[in-house]
Amino acid sequence: MISAGGGGVPGPGHPPQGDWLGTPHLRFRRVDGFAEVTVDRPQARNAMTAAMYFGVRYAVDRVNEDASLHGLLLTGTGDVFIPGGDLGASSHDGWPGAELLGMDAAPFDAIRHSRKPVVSAVNGIAQGGGLLMAILSDMSVASERATFRAPELYRGIADSGYAAILPAQIGPARAKDMLHTGRVVDAITAEAWGMVNRVVPHDDLLSTAWELLAACARCAPSARTQVKRIINEVYGHPERMTIDESLAGPEALEGWHAFRDRRQPSWVPEDLRVNGRL
Repeated sequence: MISAGGGGVPGPGHPPQGDWLGTPHLRFRRVDGFAEVTVDRPQARNAMTAAMYFGVRYAVDRVNEDASLHGLLLTGTGDVFIPGGDLGASSHDGWPGAELLGMDAAPFDAIRHSRKPVVSAVNGIAQGGGLLMAILSDMSVASERATFRAPELYRGIADSGYAAILPAQIGPARAKDMLHTGRVVDAITAEAWGMVNRVVPHDDLLSTAWELLAACARCAPSARTQVKRIINEVYGHPERMTIDESLAGPEALEGWHAFRDRRQPSWVPEDLRVNGRL
């Protein structure tokens, strides 16, 4: 049974409340004892605003607090899963205080430490924060059309999350390949590297993701949590001061300007420049 859930819909300009996630670009619905969150911002290719990042975190917390919900499925719309933050700063979903949200409001730790299972159904482009969310989910199933990228160093961002988590997931050599070259990785390669758990035909993506979420939810909850805690020890711990300083620094600002202006960042030597964005 599908329902809109409780709590009402306060509407744009209001923080999360009940099943309203604080932004019209995230859709929360209840499906047979589970929650589904869909990132739906096609006009900006699903780029995440501060309110959207916080909304995903809130959704994870809501599922964990609601005894009627067994787990969470996270997916996107069209050909994009989640491409990371909105570098164009074109958001219109803020509410009082949303502009103050920083890394402490991001959903990464919430997904990593969620007591109830989180499954990502990667329907298309996954990069930046979207790729981290997929990696940190209990299970990630990808469409054969999905692609993966970690372009943060091309944006001037010293992302300690990637530095701590990606090498543990796919190995240091592959992590350096992705981080230092901005390489786009296809779904088959991502599965072979252990970046995602399974790759399926696009039309089978959601049905497979629901099956995986149900399978995870059948585990003994306390035992599952203990095993998850041990698995999480494989990952490093992102250093918050590093990423906060980087995001507030001159390279990240120049990276944002270059992305906005569709040009090369100023740190790229003249003889190494190519056309368009990195």
